[in-house]
Amino acid sequence: MSQPDHQTNDGAGAGSDAARSAAAPSAAPAAAILGDPRLDQALARIAERAPEHDRDGSFPHEAFDALHALGVTALRVPAAYGGGAADLPTLVRVLERVGAADPSVGLVLVWQYVFHADLSLAGSRWPAAVRERVLRSAVEEGALINALRVEPQLGTPARGGLPDTVGREIGDGWELRGHKTYCTGIPALRWLLVWGRTDEEEPRVGQFLVETPADGYRVEQTWDHIGLRASRSDDVIFERVVLPASHAVDIRPPADWNEPAAVASRGRAALFIAANYLGVALAARDWLTRYLNERTPTNLGRPLATLPRFQEAVGEIETLLETARLLVRDAASSLESGGDASRALLAKHVATTNAIAAIEQGLKLTGNPGLTRRNPLERHHRDALTGRVHTPQSDTILTQLGAAALRRAAASAGGGAGSGR
Repeated sequence: MSQPDHQTNDGAGAGSDAARSAAAPSAAPAAAILGDPRLDQALARIAERAPEHDRDGSFPHEAFDALHALGVTALRVPAAYGGGAADLPTLVRVLERVGAADPSVGLVLVWQYVFHADLSLAGSRWPAAVRERVLRSAVEEGALINALRVEPQLGTPARGGLPDTVGREIGDGWELRGHKTYCTGIPALRWLLVWGRTDEEEPRVGQFLVETPADGYRVEQTWDHIGLRASRSDDVIFERVVLPASHAVDIRPPADWNEPAAVASRGRAALFIAANYLGVALAARDWLTRYLNERTPTNLGRPLATLPRFQEAVGEIETLLETARLLVRDAASSLESGGDASRALLAKHVATTNAIAAIEQGLKLTGNPGLTRRNPLERHHRDALTGRVHTPQSDTILTQLGAAALRRAAASAGGGAGSGR
C-alpha cells in the first residue's frame, strides 16, 4: 500500500521542543466539524459511492471536493495559514469516520494530516516559503500531499537501505530520476514528496518535492489490489524531473532520520492508520447488526439478533472494537501531550488486528450473504486486510515492545538478566 513504510525507534520521545507545533493546535474550532451535519451528509455520499469506486478501481475525486469545501483537507494546517489547527484526538475521530465511509479516501487523508503535522513543527527543516505555499494550497485549493517512498527493488526504506531514486545537483537546482510504487492518491496529488538519495560520495537521503503537473515523470496504472482499490496506489516513473534548489526540502545524512521529531512523525502516522482501519471495522459492525436485526428465517419466526449465540458473537466484536477505539484515543491524547510514540504503535497493531478479527467474526455469522458483493461486508474485509501491510508492521511493533519489556526487567534486576529471577 502507499507509503506503508514508517518505521519507529523504541525509546525516542515526541516531547522535545523540536516535536512541538509552531502554532499550538486549538481543538475547539476544528472539533466543531465532528458535530456538523454537513460532514454527515458528505460522508453519506462518500459511502454511497464507495462500492462503485471499489468495483471500478476509480479514484473518488468528488470525495475530496466535498471534504475541501468543509475544511477537512486542511484540518491540521496551523491557524496562521487559515487551517483548522486540529489536535490529534480530533484528527483520529475524523479519520475514524472517513474510514467508515471509504478507507481509500481515509488513507489519502491520513498522509495529508501526517505531513501537515510535520510542517507545523517549529523545527521543520523545510524552506519557510515552500512550507507556507504547501500549507496555504491545502487551505485555498484543497491541494493534497503524499510521500512516495517505496520502490520495486528496495521495497520500503523503513527496513533499511538506500533508495535507487537519485537527486543530482545541476546548476542552481536538482534533477530527479527513479521509480516509485504504491503511490497512494496519485491521480489527485498536487505535491509529491519523493524519498531519494543524492549522488554524492557519501549520499544524503530525504525528501524532494515535486509540484504537479510537471514535465519528466509518468504514472503507470499498476494498482490492482484486493482492498483499498479506490486509492489508486499506482507506480510513478521519474525519467528526468528538474526541481528548483528549494525543493530539496529535507536532505540529511541517513542517521539523522532517527531524531526525535522524525520518530514522532512516524508515531502520528501509525496512529492515523489505526483510526482509518478502525473505521472500516465499525462500518462492518454497523451493517452486521442491522442485518441480524432484519434477518428473520421462516423456521425461526424472529430475528437472528434475538438468539444468544449471535448476541455473544456480537459481544465479542464489540469487545475487539471498543478495546481498539479506547487505545487509539488514549494514544492520541498521549502523543498530543508530548508522550512517546510507543502507545501509538501499539494502537496501530491492535486496531488493524482487531479490525480483521471482528469482520471475520461477522463473516462467520452471516455465511453466504456476508460474502456476496451486493452486501458491503466482503468489501470491508478486503479493505481491512490491507491494514497489515502499513509500516510499522506488527512484527516490528511486537519485537520493539518485547525488547523494551525485557530491558526493563533486566534493569530492575540490576542487570542480572541471567540470574533466573
